[in-house]
Amino acid sequence: MTEITENDVELSPAIRRFVLHWGDLGGQWGVNRSVAQIHALLMVSDRPLNAEEIAEALGLARSNVSNSVKELLTWNLIRRAPVAGDRRDHFEAESDMWEMVSRIVAMRKARELDPAAKVLNACLTDAKEDPASGEAAVKRLSDLQELIALLDGWYAQMNKLPKSRLLPLIRMGTKAVDLISPLLGKGKTPRPPKE
Repeated sequence: MTEITENDVELSPAIRRFVLHWGDLGGQWGVNRSVAQIHALLMVSDRPLNAEEIAEALGLARSNVSNSVKELLTWNLIRRAPVAGDRRDHFEAESDMWEMVSRIVAMRKARELDPAAKVLNACLTDAKEDPASGEAAVKRLSDLQELIALLDGWYAQMNKLPKSRLLPLIRMGTKAVDLISPLLGKGKTPRPPKE
């Protein structure tokens, strides 16, 4: 349980710039700007904040904060944090950045990629049965379906790995490409395996 003695939330220029930028990024990702700004504020806050403090720090309406907090709670990006001597709800962001990014990626995949893949599969099935679709369209839809299936399989494999094994793989970066390049021959790029 946290104990808080000061209620003002002062943001340095750098932190304010980060919060505003995170809000802009949220808008580009299809997330309400206020939701993203609140997430950013809680992510960099050194203590849990209540809705009034959030509203004051960001210049948002209390109702907007309330709705945005509910959304962030649903996504498990923030949680309630009890504060000694205060009956109001206080909130803090997930402090493990790896966990936070993993949750965001899973949410985006479920909300955007999975429905898109489902529609693509249905369209490809229909296109294969309709001679008016044309061979080129069917081929491109098939290639796209294959790529999405490959990426989906890769995501599932990576999601099963514990962070302790996944991080070294990610950190390898171009070292892995440099390692396998001689096996592929000069100028060749790796091709995804056929399933």
